[in-house]
Amino acid sequence: MSRPIHALIDLSALEHNLSVVRRHAPRSRVMAVIKADAYGHGLMRAAKALKSADGFAMLELDAAICLREAGFRQTILLIEGFFSVSELALLEHYQLSTVIHHSEQLEMLSAYKRPGGLDVFLKLNTGMNRLGFTPEQFSSALESLKSNLAVGQVTLMTHFACADEPGGEVVTRQLECFNTVTAGCNLSRTLANSAAILRYPKTHADWVRPGIMLYGASPFPDTAASKLGLCSAMTLSSRIISIQNLRTGDKVGYGHVFRADSPMRVGIVAGGYADGYPRHAPIGTPILVNNKRTRILGRVSMDMLHVDLSGIESAGVGSPVTIWGGEIPVDEVAQSADTISYEILCSLAPRIPRIET
Repeated sequence: MSRPIHALIDLSALEHNLSVVRRHAPRSRVMAVIKADAYGHGLMRAAKALKSADGFAMLELDAAICLREAGFRQTILLIEGFFSVSELALLEHYQLSTVIHHSEQLEMLSAYKRPGGLDVFLKLNTGMNRLGFTPEQFSSALESLKSNLAVGQVTLMTHFACADEPGGEVVTRQLECFNTVTAGCNLSRTLANSAAILRYPKTHADWVRPGIMLYGASPFPDTAASKLGLCSAMTLSSRIISIQNLRTGDKVGYGHVFRADSPMRVGIVAGGYADGYPRHAPIGTPILVNNKRTRILGRVSMDMLHVDLSGIESAGVGSPVTIWGGEIPVDEVAQSADTISYEILCSLAPRIPRIET
């Protein structure tokens, strides 16, 4: 029998979450972000569920080519762009769009002598200070693209640094910068990530770029995904593989960081940091056993977790465990482990079977 841990991927939840995007941004086209193997959900699986999206955004050229060869005809955008002149022929052949965010890419485009119709997204750095041309560089970069015979349609873009935070002052400053620099440009625009889609309608523009919300997690640390109308697309499930009966004073796990104050039962769950569970998750991180909420104990091991079975007398070897998903939102696990749901979902190990539901 195979190890009992597996991830259930709910395709209908992905479809539902896409409908939430459209409800919030009804006048915008939707660029579904499916980078990092669709946040751990599986590239092709997610693309199939999100096939009604107007486009897909990702990083890897080979993955983008796989989408095209699988028959997806939507806009496919490489959000870090290309890295060598040799890739441009592939972009043209497979009709892939690319972000342009630094002058070296402009130089590579200039060296690409074939007239064509490469669609590009020109990125303006409005304060994220990660990718993009500065406001002072932007006009020159745009003129370079307009005069390049290899370039087809140009879309203008930026990325918000603090759309997940309350107040909106930084979003407002970034939006004002973008609008000032691009004033008079009659070109399509894309600005909004998941947080901005939900919280700042004025940022929606021609395209929106939802990521984490498509997978049923919240972009906001203070708002549950369920309150946003989102449904979890991944449930990581396992089973108890052993029971330990502790006496008062017994300790568990590496470092003996947990000590029993009274006699108690502890379950050992197949699942650990080699599966993608955060190693630094503390004692008390929530988990579900036999549909009852409980907590993890001790340190997370490579392949196993300790769970408190106090008050769950029915639990035994083989009892079902929900590590995250459903009644245990991945956002809650992430918050307990002092990280974010993005990291947890993207860290799900390749050895975990993904099962469509």
